[in-house]
Amino acid sequence: MTPRVLCAGILVGDLFVPPLPRLPAAGELLVTDDFLMGAGGCAANVAVVLSKLGVGSRVVGKVGRDSFGDFVTSSLAGLGIDVSFIGQSETMGTAKTVIVPVAGEDRRYIHTVGANADLTGQDFAPGAMSGVDVVYLGGYLVLPGLSTESVVDLFEAAHRAGGHTVLDVVLPGETQASMDDLRSILPSVDFFLPNDDEARQLTGEQDPERQAACFNEAGAATVVITMGGDGLLVRTATDTRLLTASRVEVVDGSGAGDAFAAGLIVGILEGWPLERSLRFASEVGALACTALGCSAGIPDREQVLGRMATS
Repeated sequence: MTPRVLCAGILVGDLFVPPLPRLPAAGELLVTDDFLMGAGGCAANVAVVLSKLGVGSRVVGKVGRDSFGDFVTSSLAGLGIDVSFIGQSETMGTAKTVIVPVAGEDRRYIHTVGANADLTGQDFAPGAMSGVDVVYLGGYLVLPGLSTESVVDLFEAAHRAGGHTVLDVVLPGETQASMDDLRSILPSVDFFLPNDDEARQLTGEQDPERQAACFNEAGAATVVITMGGDGLLVRTATDTRLLTASRVEVVDGSGAGDAFAAGLIVGILEGWPLERSLRFASEVGALACTALGCSAGIPDREQVLGRMATS
């Protein structure tokens, strides 16, 4: 498929543990079903979901010179995703995450940043922008080598080429990120997609409407705050509305936010009205939760549209 989307940001070798009834005690061996290994991280997840929805993409990111990096790159290439702009760090291994879900609890993550720390503005070669209509950057705020100036340059280049820009962030538990880290970037952002926890931490506001207002006032054109089972809040310069969440039986919530972003990008590319794009994105995000891993539960586009028609 011809790439229409540039998916940039974190790349990870993910190891998923199936949902556990409980965590093992110290020294205890807890037997479970088979683990799942997948190419993950925001950039990879969005690209994979886009491929399932019939959209070609190109990935920009960094992996290590190791078997995990080879696995991530070959997994994406096997789906027809353009991996020619994935670089290899000379000093760092591929980022890795172990995802441990426990019944009735939120997932636990064990993560090493790895080669993602080596991604810089120099990795965005001019050819990376060729022919794309949407530039998506995922995992910002855990990409220490990527300067705010580089992000602004990337997004402004997208606008000059007539494209749209989408920004997502990741905030580890110990981060001290705030609005100051985003003020120079948000005026170049068409769609900003934090979840409610991230929005709360960045703005210091408890109310999602006030959170979204902070981001709009800082320059973001459209702000979508996802709230899991509580749906989402979208705010533009002229409108604020709440949309309900699609109901599914949750197996693993990993990657739901990235799947949502991919669904929204489909709507942007198709020129759908914002509410239709968001409802499609919500369906895709919900379906990501129905199977272990970040994308196994997502069907093709027509099946997603069919769910929308009957919901």
